[in-house]
This record gives sequence, C-alpha cells and structure tokens, in this order.
Amino acid sequence: MFSKFQDHIVSRFLFLRNNKLFLAVSGGLDSMVLLHLMQQLPCEIAVLHCNFQLRGLESFGDQDFVREYCDQHKIPFFTTQFDTEAFAKDYKLSTQVAARELRYSWFYELLETEDFDFILTAHHADDNLETFIINLTRGTGLDGLVGIPEQNDNIVRPLLPFSRDEILKYAEENKIEWREDSSNASNKYLRNKIRHDLVPMLKEINPNFLHAFQKTQSYLQESREMAEDASIMIYQQVAKEMGNDIHFDLNQLKKLPNYKSYLYQWLNEFGFLAWNDIYDLVESQSGKQIFSAEFRLLKNRNTLILSPLAEVNETEEYLINENQSDVNFPLKLSLCNVGHITIDSNKAIFVDAEKIQFPLVLRKWNEGDVFHPFGMNGKSKKVSKLFKDEKLSLIEKEKTWILCSDNQIVWVIGIRQDERFKIETTTNNILKIELQ
Repeated sequence: MFSKFQDHIVSRFLFLRNNKLFLAVSGGLDSMVLLHLMQQLPCEIAVLHCNFQLRGLESFGDQDFVREYCDQHKIPFFTTQFDTEAFAKDYKLSTQVAARELRYSWFYELLETEDFDFILTAHHADDNLETFIINLTRGTGLDGLVGIPEQNDNIVRPLLPFSRDEILKYAEENKIEWREDSSNASNKYLRNKIRHDLVPMLKEINPNFLHAFQKTQSYLQESREMAEDASIMIYQQVAKEMGNDIHFDLNQLKKLPNYKSYLYQWLNEFGFLAWNDIYDLVESQSGKQIFSAEFRLLKNRNTLILSPLAEVNETEEYLINENQSDVNFPLKLSLCNVGHITIDSNKAIFVDAEKIQFPLVLRKWNEGDVFHPFGMNGKSKKVSKLFKDEKLSLIEKEKTWILCSDNQIVWVIGIRQDERFKIETTTNNILKIELQ
C-alpha cells in the first residue's frame, strides 16, 4: 500500500512535499495509518487531536495514546478539548454536526496561528461510499453524489482511493497500534447503520462493489464538471454583473428548457433555501422579492436582480462641510469651484455656490420627498414619481442618495438636478459636484 500511496501523492498532491502539514489524528485505525504513511515521506508534519469528551475516560485515553506516540516519534503535538454536548445544545445541532463545526473551526485557527499550510484527514473510500448513501437517502443533486472531495481549501484527503480493508491490512502488516472507538459499534448514528448493515449487503451482492462505486463516482464527477462548464457558458449569455449586483435576463433564461437547474447552479452559493419560490419568481409580478441571510433576489420586469442586503443605516445622514473637497463614504463625491460649465452628465452637476448653504446633507430618499426637476420651469415633482418615470427597480431606488441644502433637494444623485440651484447669467461662483 505504501508504494501505491506514494504514487498517489506524486500524481495528485506533489505540492504537499514543500509545505508544513497538520495531520488530524484521532487515534483510530485510519488516522494512525495515515500518520505512519506520512512519516515515511519527506514532509514537515505535526499532529492535531480533538478530545470531544463524548466517551468519558475513553476520550482521554485516546488523547494520551496519540500524545505518547508523538512524543516517542518526536512529532509536534497539538490537542484541545471541547464540551461538544453543550455546544450542540446551545446551537441546536446534532452531536456529529457540532463535533464537525468545532473540529474544523479549531483546525483553521491553528493554520493561521502556527503558520501551517494544509490539514490532512484520513477519510477513505468506504467513508466516501457511506457519505454517498447518506446524501442519497436525504435527497441530493450531483454535488451530494460526487462524495467527499480530495481537497477543499486547505483540507486534503489523501486516503480516499483506499478501502478500509486495504488500510486494515497495512496496519496489521506494519504492526501499527490504534484505539477502537466504542461508539463505532453502536447503530445509534445513521452512518454506523449504513456501515454495519447496508454496505456489507451490497458487498455481498457484488464483491467488487466498492470499485464499481468508485467508477460510478468518477463518471458523476465528469458529469458535474460538464454541467459546470455549460453553466458558465450560459451565465455569460444570461447574466450581467453591474457593480455588486447581478442581473439575469429572463427573456434569455426562459428560452432554456431546464432553466431551473441553471438558476440553482448560479444562486446556490448565496444561501437561498426556498427554491420553489425562486423558480416561481420567474413568472411573478414585478417587485416581488426573496431573501437569504445576506442577499436579495428581486423580480424587476424582465430581469431578476441579485444584490447584497444594504449595510448602510437607512436613516443615517452624512454632513459635507464648506471646505470639504472629497466625500468617500457612503459614496464618493468631489466638490470644487470652477470657472465655467464643461460637461453635461448625470454624474456631475453645476450649481450656483451662493445659493448653497453648508453643511450639505447626504441621505437616502424618503417617500414624501419633493423637488423641482431641472428643465421643468420650477414645477415640483415627487421623487417617487421621478423613479417611476425613470423605470428604476426597487433595488435602484434603495440605492439612490439625495443631496440637500437647508432641507431642500439639490440633487437626486446620478439622476436629476434641482432647478432652484441652477446656474444663472448673474452667477459669479460655480460649484461643481461630481459623482466619482
């Protein structure tokens, strides 16, 4: 097995040889074999051990066992203890999910504080099969069927091609000691039920079932990669990125026979859960929206607009003082005196400086705001009516800022200047205000 493992490292993870590696070692069969294998490679390694305090003295026995092994072989050893049951209760998690959250949080913390590069875990082919079956029983897409990844971020799993039988045989041949986890014998957890009852039955039906499963997963992985490639190509035709927002053209999207699959592929990473509501949004009336924890998806006419939720306090006001030439938050403006008007653009306005009273106020628009649009000969208009005429989406309205002087609107920024502050033939001092 070592020769096969060595070839696997060379072909898939050659970069590990030049980096500092943590090995997650529980003291069980799989992790002790991984540790033994890695000791024979020219790598700088250290061991991480988590004591979840779920099995009383047995948990502390595991901790002492791994520590003694590391002391004997002069391997740096890091350990921590968790009150896993209390954490699970506080956050309403299963014990297994709580242990995973605690473990990986600690792992990533140590990567930074100890200046290590990667963490290796001892997941193997049978673990992958069990994960596949668990996901299958719960309902899943391709992501759930391709199983445990060989690498994600700084976590590497070099034993995935190897079966539990191969690992056991290697341990016996090399007289490797390990600790048995008593909880593995219990069918309390779903994974153990699958391991003890279902998988042996599948292997009885087909002695080469694990190998056949690995081939199937390889085909599924290829299918997922093909789907991702297609998703990227279609995204370029349907989506347009505008600042922090993404606009999806519904006319183009609905031409696709399976547009729901593409929407899932594009939106899955943004934390949305109500997928049927999202699919219904395509045919909903304009203005309807769906939220995740950090994002919003809005139907605006023939467009779906994905945008991050606003972080600026909607009631906040920002003052611009008389001698201030630049504003950097919540948006960027520049103010300067000029001798004449040089451009005509919604990104800049030119006002009679003598009509302005400082400090100017920068704020979000309010429902009752009224101003006198430039070019309308002094007639007033509600800002909300301006938005309707300009056909602004709800998100665009929410992002609009108002510049005021003495409670009078000077500029609906980026859209329309107010008539009352315009340049006259008698103007002596011109102030240019520009949106950067």
